[in-house]
Amino acid sequence: MDMIFGSAATIVEQLQKPTLAFLIGGMVLAAMGSRLTVPEPVYKFLVLVLLLKVGLGAGISVREADVVALAVPALAAAGLGIAIVLLCSRTLARWPGVNRMDGMATAGLFGAVSASTLAAGMVMLDAEGIAYEGFIGALYPFMDIAALVTAILMAKMSAARAVAAHSVGGGTATVAMGGGAGDGIVREILADTLKSPAISALLLGLGIGLLGRPEQVYEGFYEPLFRGFLSILMLIMGMEAWARLGEMRKVAHAYVLYGIAAPFLHGLMGFGAGLVAHHLTGFSAGGVVLLAVMAASSSDISGPPTLRGALPEANPSAYVGTSTGIGTPVAILSIPVWIALAGAVIGF
Repeated sequence: MDMIFGSAATIVEQLQKPTLAFLIGGMVLAAMGSRLTVPEPVYKFLVLVLLLKVGLGAGISVREADVVALAVPALAAAGLGIAIVLLCSRTLARWPGVNRMDGMATAGLFGAVSASTLAAGMVMLDAEGIAYEGFIGALYPFMDIAALVTAILMAKMSAARAVAAHSVGGGTATVAMGGGAGDGIVREILADTLKSPAISALLLGLGIGLLGRPEQVYEGFYEPLFRGFLSILMLIMGMEAWARLGEMRKVAHAYVLYGIAAPFLHGLMGFGAGLVAHHLTGFSAGGVVLLAVMAASSSDISGPPTLRGALPEANPSAYVGTSTGIGTPVAILSIPVWIALAGAVIGF
């Protein structure tokens, strides 16, 4: 019972934090017909700073972690991010009436990680006195980047196939996409994805954090500005989400069902991967719980700006609304499930 009340209190606390509060505030302003706008160059600067910060922090964490102990959980995290995107591409993204681009953007967010949900999981484990590895935060970029790049790549490939089919015709387009031509298109889209501003900034930060010594500029510039910039970004996303809400209403039931079911299904996948790491490397029960929490969560920081930059045609009402509005509260509520499951299967 205490755990249930603790989960409810955590959800209320998340609603009061900038990530959700400013998102909701932006939706309220748009609903009231406010003319508030943020210039596009300002938005692009905010995204650049935020993604560099996420990348730098991840690179520093990976550099400071025990490489041997980190290897198996990191591979599991990356594999989970890709697997979740592939699963969503076969379910939600193919749901009748669901726009393929919106479905893949949603897949990217659910494959990536919510920092707030991960933090909530750590708080609950700390409260229960359950130990976990110090490098857990370093798993974040492996799942995040793997999921986002996979989702963007698949969305662009799907769009390229649709254009080819529309221009050439069904049978001929299939031939055009097969064999060597198809491989060339995949390479071109992959190169374009990696060169996109959002992914480039994320990978640049990761590389500098891993190979350089950026702690001073990270702590003196990026860290202090991070939450303030994120609040403005969420305000923009909220206004955009409300403006495009009408496009989602026809298939809202699909996103609601997915937002409720996905955290539990993805969490089970994460728990299974954590068990494998536990048997191979002695990965702790607390670590298994947090890997399940990461898989159950959906991105609320790096994901939305990355997808907005890489897939501007996707509807934020669909992917942000499903992830932040439904997926995050459900993922937080699921944390006690993973704690109880780990206690029963592994023991603390």
